[in-house]
Amino acid sequence: MNAVRVLEAGPRALLVELASGEDAEAFHAELLRRRDAGDLPAVREIVPGARTVLLDGVEDRTLARRLRSWTVPPLSRDAGEAVDIPVVYDGPDLADVAGAWGVPVDEVPRIHARTEFRVAFCGFAPGFGYLTGLPGRLRVPRRASPRTRVPAGALALAGPYTGVYPRESPGGWQLIGRMPEPEALWDPGREPAALLRPGVRVRFVRTGVPG
Repeated sequence: MNAVRVLEAGPRALLVELASGEDAEAFHAELLRRRDAGDLPAVREIVPGARTVLLDGVEDRTLARRLRSWTVPPLSRDAGEAVDIPVVYDGPDLADVAGAWGVPVDEVPRIHARTEFRVAFCGFAPGFGYLTGLPGRLRVPRRASPRTRVPAGALALAGPYTGVYPRESPGGWQLIGRMPEPEALWDPGREPAALLRPGVRVRFVRTGVPG
C-alpha cells in the first residue's frame, strides 16, 4: 500500500486519504480488525469513502501519527459477513452492457452472478452500497443521458461499481436487472437498518425470468 495522508477534519475527526479504492477498502478493514481486537483507540464512527476513511470522535491525539506508520495487508475478499440478493436479470441496458463487454447478452447475467462483490462504501441514498468486484475490463460508463426515474430495486453498473437502488430516484447507471423485494435494503426498524454495509460480501442469485 502506498503512503497515506492523515488530515484533521475537525476537533475530533481524522480523514485518511488513500491512493486507490482498493487501498481504502483494505485500510477500512484493518481499522475494523484492530478495533475488534482492542488495538484501536476509541472512536465514535468509522466511515469509508471512495478513496478515504473518516474517523469521527477521536480522543487520542496521537492516533494520526500512528495511522501513518501502519502496515496494512491486502484486503482479504473472503473475510466478512456475506449476504445473498435474489435478482431478475431483465434490465433495459443488458444489450448495451453486453456490447461493452464484448459478449452475448445472455452472458451478462452469468458473468455478473458468478462474481462475488463487496460493499466498499455507502452513499447517494439510505441503503445504497457501492459494490466492487468486477474486473477492470468489465467497467462500463454511466449513461450519456440519465433517466429521470429508476425504479426501486434496479440492479445497475457504472464505472467500477455495482449497486441496487433502494428507492425510486433519477439515475444514470446502466440497468441490468432488478431485486424483487428492494425494501430489504433499508429497514429503519431493523438494527442495522442497512442490509448492505461497508465490508459486507454480496452474491447475486438469479431468480425468476432469466435475463
